[in-house]
Parts: sequence; C-alpha cells; structure tokens
Amino acid sequence: MHEHYALGEEADRLSRSGAGRLEFERTQEIVLRHLPERPATVADIGGGPGRYSLWLASLGYAVVHRDLVSSHVDQVRAAGAVTGGPAIDSAIADARSLDLADASVDAVLLLGPLYHLTRRADRVQALREAARIVRPGGPVFAAAISRWAVRLDGILSQRLDRKYPHMTGMVDEVERTGVLPPLGPGSFCGFTHRPGQLRAEVGSSGLQVADLVAVEGAAYLTGDLDARVTDEDDWAVVLQTARAHERVPELMGLGSHLIATAVRR
Repeated sequence: MHEHYALGEEADRLSRSGAGRLEFERTQEIVLRHLPERPATVADIGGGPGRYSLWLASLGYAVVHRDLVSSHVDQVRAAGAVTGGPAIDSAIADARSLDLADASVDAVLLLGPLYHLTRRADRVQALREAARIVRPGGPVFAAAISRWAVRLDGILSQRLDRKYPHMTGMVDEVERTGVLPPLGPGSFCGFTHRPGQLRAEVGSSGLQVADLVAVEGAAYLTGDLDARVTDEDDWAVVLQTARAHERVPELMGLGSHLIATAVRR
C-alpha cells in the first residue's frame, strides 16, 4: 500500500480522467444527501491527499483529516496553506485506532480504509472507530471497491491484463476471496466487497445502514468516458444513468465502487 501511494498518483486521480471525475462527483452528491448542516465537524478518515477534505472545508465545514500515509498529510497541510481557507486538522493516524474523542464529530467519511484492510476483523474495527467518534445520529459514509471491479473495469475496460498477463489467471481467486494482491511493484492492492458483505460488516460495527448505493454504475464500459466528460449533455446522461441504477440489486455490483451510509445507533 505504501509503495503504491509513494508514487504520488493519488493527488490528481479524481480529476485527471472521466472515471475519476465521475467517482468524485457521484461521491459528493451521495455524501451531501445525509451530511449535517454547516458548520458541522466532519472527520475524513483515510482521506488521502485531501480532495474531499478541501471540498468540505470550502463549503464551510470544520474538517478533521487523518491518514496513514505521511505524504498525504503533508499534501493536505500544504494545500490548505495555498488556498487560504479554513485550517484543516490533519495528522497521521490508523483508521483502526484513532486519536479522536468519543462522539467528537458530526459525520465521518471512511472513503479509503476499507480498500486496504484484507482481514474482516480489521475492517469492522475501522467501522467501529468511525461509530465511536461520531455523535449519536450522525452519518458515517463507508466506501468499498466492488468485488467484480478487477474483471469488469481492470480487464474488460482498461485491458490491464496486457500489462499484467497474470491477471487473467488470478481474477477467479480475487472474486472468490475478495483479496487483490499487488499486480506489480507499486501497483494497487487491497480488498473488494460484495454489496451484502459491506452491509453486514457495517451492521456488525454498531452502525445502522440507512442506504447502500453503487457509485459509478456501468459508465466505464462505454470506452469513451474521457470524451463524454467534456460534453455537458453527454455528461448529464452519464450521471443520470448512474443515479437510475444505484440501488438496483441486480446491477449494484457492476460499478467500481459502493458507498454505505450508516448512522450511529
């Protein structure tokens, strides 16, 4: 994981392609459905280089940013200084053991940690920590990678098997266990969820699932998403399609990401 993020590719991942922009815009609208009114305090746990932290701060929220990667913390602090906006409380921390007090924030974003915790006990512990620090009734937004993203997005759409030929021989095992090993030096590695599995893990942490949606849907299968993002009408169709199918059980695992919205009981 650290080798992957040391490459620095995460800094602009959500803006350099149509797929990244779709993930970012859809995640924003899903979060805004349940986010408390400003000026609430939002904890962005595993927030990476801070794209969501900076967005929330620009909206007037007080933001607490925590990430396991020191360079991400440095990037958030540097970006905050450049923008001149409200200060973001950023520090290094493990999502499974946070330095934040009980019921100290109004909402929690957990948009990255579940990607990298291959043991169920660790994922549930990260969710329990989110439940611990959020105030009663506050929302927790937990993102996961879909179990079938490696085959559908990685191989069928991006053709990553041409760069990593062994992908075709390992994809069945990934879909069986959920564990995605690194494909090569510095490549992404982590865990992939079935929708029902994400719902069950969130429930096991003391949170109550209020909503579970697919983020992008099947948009990546178009093959020309980077071009569609530049056309206002085309992009509107992409977003409308993702919304239309976000809760359809038969299609929920088709996209690359899932988000569960839960509340502390």
